Amino acid sequence: MLKTLFDIALRHLSGRRRQTLTTIAGVAVSTMVLITTISLTRGLLDSFVDTIVNVAPHITIKGEKLNPVPVAILDAPGGSSVAMVEDNIKKQEREEVQNYRQMQEVFNSPLYRRELVAISPYVESQVMAVKGNRNEPLLLKGVDIEKENEISGIGSKLQSGDLGAFKKTANALLVGRTIARDMKLKLNDEIIIIPASGQSRQCKVAGIFFTGVNAVDNSVVSSLKLGQIIEGLPTNKVTGISLKVRDPFENRLLALEMEKVTGYRAVTWQEQNASVLSLFTRIGYIVFSLVAFVGVVSGFGVANILVTTVFEKSRDIAIMKSFGFSALQLVGMFILEGFMVGLAGALAGGVLAIGSINLFASIPVENSQGPLTKTGFSMSQNPLYFVYVIGVTVLISTLSAILPSAKAAKLEPVQVLRDSSL
Repeated sequence: MLKTLFDIALRHLSGRRRQTLTTIAGVAVSTMVLITTISLTRGLLDSFVDTIVNVAPHITIKGEKLNPVPVAILDAPGGSSVAMVEDNIKKQEREEVQNYRQMQEVFNSPLYRRELVAISPYVESQVMAVKGNRNEPLLLKGVDIEKENEISGIGSKLQSGDLGAFKKTANALLVGRTIARDMKLKLNDEIIIIPASGQSRQCKVAGIFFTGVNAVDNSVVSSLKLGQIIEGLPTNKVTGISLKVRDPFENRLLALEMEKVTGYRAVTWQEQNASVLSLFTRIGYIVFSLVAFVGVVSGFGVANILVTTVFEKSRDIAIMKSFGFSALQLVGMFILEGFMVGLAGALAGGVLAIGSINLFASIPVENSQGPLTKTGFSMSQNPLYFVYVIGVTVLISTLSAILPSAKAAKLEPVQVLRDSSL
């Protein structure tokens, strides 16, 4: 019986070949668009996470003390209290980490050696870079280049220059590609660095790097000593300490422990990029909701072809019922038709999606995708997206056949045959 219903359903669909192919094409296009869009949004998020994990520190100890001096509170009679506030404005203390070398010794101890991969103290300073008539405000980061290379792998991201020349050159700078383009800098160019306070210094470009993270590529890197001089810090103080851990996705508990050990705030890369990550998540939900409507529209197309089939084949349906086909079997036949149309369209859309994903990924055009700059689009080819979208599309197409099939099941053979022209 199932084979008979399948043959009849196939004859119904092939009898209206043009409409059937148009509906299958609509389902295929909606499936392709949905898979490609999910691949693009998810690929961008995955690319951002991978890039950040490879370039940025997993945990950053900032020069923000966790236990500030509290306001003096005096207990007054009657159970009330009085707050004593000093009536003057003091200069805001800058963030700095004191005695960072002792912290490094603690981090290098056997207690943390299994969890920490690399440790790099740094000094950050907002400066003005000047070359000729060009000037640019930027972030200067003073680092121990060998330790920083263990954190960010900056040596492998140099487009010109090398770390050896950087270490040998006095007042050397590694310049991000964005800064180099804006100021038209080349290797061995001389630029003047002007800090907010203190003496300006003439520096030399020892390398130009490109990480793909726009914020990093819009900065320059100097030696730790030069960074301390520019920021006016003594040798025992830095702005913060960068840490690279073995498991960057399970680092929150370790960050909390670092806070207890050091007394300074420890921030994970997830916290530092929380706004960007939440933005990607919201964009994904919005895009999925909008494109899902395309799938619903294709479901209406399936329902339309089946309603038309019921209208045109009402005489055949009446004859089938008079031959003993039950209402349930007729419902199953039309649901089978909806399933066949949905499955054919969804599979065709999956094949088209593979082509569109590879096409977008191969476009050799550099584009700035949010906080990243990459060549080509970051596309995710997770098979689960195909399974999920194809499954949902087939389900929508199958459910779209319920209303037409229910209408067919209600047809009375005697009434239909009496009203038709025999």
